[in-house]
Amino acid sequence: MLAEWVERLLSYASGALDAIRADESFPAFMQWAHSEGVNYSGGDEALAVALAPVLWSQTPLVRLDFARESLAPPGRNEPCWCDSGRKYKQCCDKVQLPAIPDHLMWMLSLREFKGEQLKAALASGLAPAQALLEAGLISAESGNRGRAQQIMEALFDTSDWSRLPEQAEPGFELLLDLYQERGFTRKKALLLDEVLERGPAFLRGVALEHQCLLHLDSDDLGSARAAFIRAQQTLPDSPTLAYIEAMLLLHEGQPEEAQDRARFWWRRLSKQKDIEPGQLEFLADLAENPRATLAEQMVNSDESLSDSLAALQALFEVIEHPPRLALETQQDGSLLFRQNAEQAVTLGLWEAVFPARIEEEAALALDIDPWDAQDPNEWLQQLCASPEWLDVPAVCQGLILALASRFGSLPWMSDTFFVPLAQRFDRWLDQIEQAGGLLRWEDGDNAQLLRCGLGLVIGMERGERERSRQLAERLLKLDEEDSLGLRELVLDQLLREGRNDEAVTLAEHDIERRAVDEEMPLLGILMGQVLALYRLGRDKDAEQALEIVREANSHLISLLLAEHPRPVSLAVEAPEPGTRGEAWQYRTLMRDQWKRSEGALAWLAKHR
Repeated sequence: MLAEWVERLLSYASGALDAIRADESFPAFMQWAHSEGVNYSGGDEALAVALAPVLWSQTPLVRLDFARESLAPPGRNEPCWCDSGRKYKQCCDKVQLPAIPDHLMWMLSLREFKGEQLKAALASGLAPAQALLEAGLISAESGNRGRAQQIMEALFDTSDWSRLPEQAEPGFELLLDLYQERGFTRKKALLLDEVLERGPAFLRGVALEHQCLLHLDSDDLGSARAAFIRAQQTLPDSPTLAYIEAMLLLHEGQPEEAQDRARFWWRRLSKQKDIEPGQLEFLADLAENPRATLAEQMVNSDESLSDSLAALQALFEVIEHPPRLALETQQDGSLLFRQNAEQAVTLGLWEAVFPARIEEEAALALDIDPWDAQDPNEWLQQLCASPEWLDVPAVCQGLILALASRFGSLPWMSDTFFVPLAQRFDRWLDQIEQAGGLLRWEDGDNAQLLRCGLGLVIGMERGERERSRQLAERLLKLDEEDSLGLRELVLDQLLREGRNDEAVTLAEHDIERRAVDEEMPLLGILMGQVLALYRLGRDKDAEQALEIVREANSHLISLLLAEHPRPVSLAVEAPEPGTRGEAWQYRTLMRDQWKRSEGALAWLAKHR
């Protein structure tokens, strides 16, 4: 009966709202209730007439700047407000109406208003919080994500947290997700900061969880760890924490610890009676294999892409080794790869479905995001149907760069996509090494092969660090000019593995090479040398190296020492040398290594 009543009420209220909006006149609306309302009330004329004044009193009127024109029910012996001519007690008062939410007409109005009218309604501040919450959730479910964001932003207006209903948590999560998927990362960060600073207690735990994930997305592992600890103190029994800690530990390069902690969470949370079966199953899978579980979740997270990504994953499990490359040895002994006619035809077929093009002057860049330009299912499905396309280096470079742009920062995706492609690339690399000679970037189509290697190095950097470093070192031997900027990446990985002598040797070699060409070394090389020298106890050498760092970037030392500095928004392009952006990028990537090196930050503060 209740479901039937709700359906009838919503049908009538929608029709009533259209009638009210016609001229916002109560007498005209009552005429509609008498003449047409019965068509929306399941044929119940008494119900149609009795509902009309109640819903009128709830409706925001545009002519009153969205205020409501509330009507007080007449006395029992007074004329009924429906203009029937009878006393109220003998007319509408006899109709038994179940409880009607007092925000119903506002909620329906928010779903109806468009453009400037919606903006004005939200800006009025008169919309009930529950109406905003329900209208935002319904808009998102119906696919109107822009409207949902507008409405939710009005609900979470940070000037007045007291109006929020305690059921607002789903709306808060929705707004954060909308910011993330629509690229409003700064808005997301500001909202999280505001909730943690002044927001209601029932939202702070969720905010901390999201803040941790936001820091992970920006590679700020120190801040992510701090946010996780605060979230654990606020929500000690949240199943989401198991998922977040596994991701955090994998980002930190601790896969064994990630599995141990996942098992801890499963043992702890499986004893709770209120945990959902699906959550418990996920925790069990996470305890068994964190990387595989997170990878499967990532593949399935976007329903529109899950089948195509799963098909690509299956293809990698069965695809055969690629054919040998057609290499030429030039007069100076260097190697030359040129794409042949058959490969050019295959590349043309690939480019007909793959929307992005390689930025020829860049080491690792596509001109547009292939995941957003059009439906990526088109090129994923075509590639899976034509696996021989992957025998062409130019096709491989496009696929690898696309995968690296979407999954390259996620350590649990290495085994899924990058390791299988690296195994195929190893066959080409073996052939190149056997042929002997350098592989210069600017010769022939050599850049296609070098880009493939660089994309794989980046794709495996988090999840398969040793394999990533080994591949980078092999590429450096073929490309002594370091066209790909791999020395800085190898140096970072040597520092993470504690191979400080090798790190110093690599840094010194790069600095000497650039000095010959009168080039300033990369900031990561300079600072990596300082850290390695400090770890080896070579304080005097470290101090001298630090002097060069000060000249290269005056922002770095203070930014590296600060516990909670103001973040820097980085553009897609690499930050300019000497800027705060360059210093922030280094801090984001390497501060965890300075913190883990005993006394390193204190030494740095002493010599700042």
